[in-house]
Amino acid sequence: MPGIPKKELNLFDSTCLIVGIIIGAGIYQAAPDIARGVVTWWGVLLIWIVGGMLSLFGALGYAELATAYPKEGGDYVYLTRAYGPWAGFLFGWIQLAVVRPGDIAVMAFAFATYAKELYLPFGDPAESQVLYAVSAVVVLTVVNIIGVKEGKYTQNLLTAVKSLGLLAILGVALAGPQQETLGGSPEPFPISVALILVLFTFGGWNEMAYVAAEVRNPSRNIVRALVLGTALVTVLYLLANCAFLYTLGYNGMANSKAVAADTVSAVFPEVGVRVISALICVSALGAVNGLIFAGARISYAVGADHRAFRPLGVWNPRTGTPVRSLVLQGLIATALIILLGSFLNAIIYTAAAVYTFYLATSVAIMVLRRKDAQIVRPYRVTGYPYTTLIFCLVCTFLIYSGITYKPSTALYACCILLAGVPIYLLTRD
Repeated sequence: MPGIPKKELNLFDSTCLIVGIIIGAGIYQAAPDIARGVVTWWGVLLIWIVGGMLSLFGALGYAELATAYPKEGGDYVYLTRAYGPWAGFLFGWIQLAVVRPGDIAVMAFAFATYAKELYLPFGDPAESQVLYAVSAVVVLTVVNIIGVKEGKYTQNLLTAVKSLGLLAILGVALAGPQQETLGGSPEPFPISVALILVLFTFGGWNEMAYVAAEVRNPSRNIVRALVLGTALVTVLYLLANCAFLYTLGYNGMANSKAVAADTVSAVFPEVGVRVISALICVSALGAVNGLIFAGARISYAVGADHRAFRPLGVWNPRTGTPVRSLVLQGLIATALIILLGSFLNAIIYTAAAVYTFYLATSVAIMVLRRKDAQIVRPYRVTGYPYTTLIFCLVCTFLIYSGITYKPSTALYACCILLAGVPIYLLTRD
């Protein structure tokens, strides 16, 4: 008899999942460019606050949907209810083929970029990077196949380490001297792109929806985890930026090529780079693990409803995990790592598709309030409809920006999405 998801996740587990996915390597890699986009030190703090608020607006919408429909699959469930089975299928299809493996590849590349600074197994850095990225995906996929408890304990540990690491950077910065030695006025950077980068670093707050069926007391803990997770990340990001600004000054931060390493090296010049490389490795691994854990639940949900993916819709009763979904997800992510070859290419591969479905799900809040008016909603979006409409406008802006930045990549993703239409028509029950 096939197994079903068990309620293994408490509030702490759920919050760690969100924080662990959001805090990857983006804060370390994007902070200088974001600083160049806002011109002043106070602009740096303001744009991170705005990013946190906009992410919270999106999270509030998902909190309403997840508590009203506490099932595995997240957006897949909401889109199916709002627009019909075709919409849920296309979401699951694009997640399986493009978004989730691409997101996993992004964070695996981030891990590999810094892992090779600690130890280079091959003479060729590019080969070493691919090896590290593939190894991260394989090892963490196996951990999550073994069992839910193993996956969540790994997530909790990695999240705790990376959060303490961000706080440690602040402590080191306050203990050291203030300096600004990295050049004069920085080159200008588009503020619209800076905002995109900020929201990219906040990406992942919606992951709670994908594991809703495994959350204890979902009517309370889903909302709490989404709000607590997003708020905690916002605070940690602000503290990290305060540390960068305090130690390097605005110009030093904006001109830095490795802002966290430069901050720590100001106090510990001999070991700063290696310490930060190790911290970012742990941070990226936490994101990889969380993405693997939550992503397989989407494929499981699609497989449970659609004949084309029926083999994926099986919950292993022995391990308590969707083993087949985890294996397929890991194989696709590994293939993308080999084919795409870099962190940036992996980001571009997923961007437009991610925000297209964010937009569709946010609109579904309004659709389902009318269509499923009889459904009990333990939580209703705070500030509705304004917070939801603001987030929809932000999604539209990010979709437009992604398409205009790389039209060929957007076209490629669109072709993959459209390929799901005949598959759905030929295999629907």
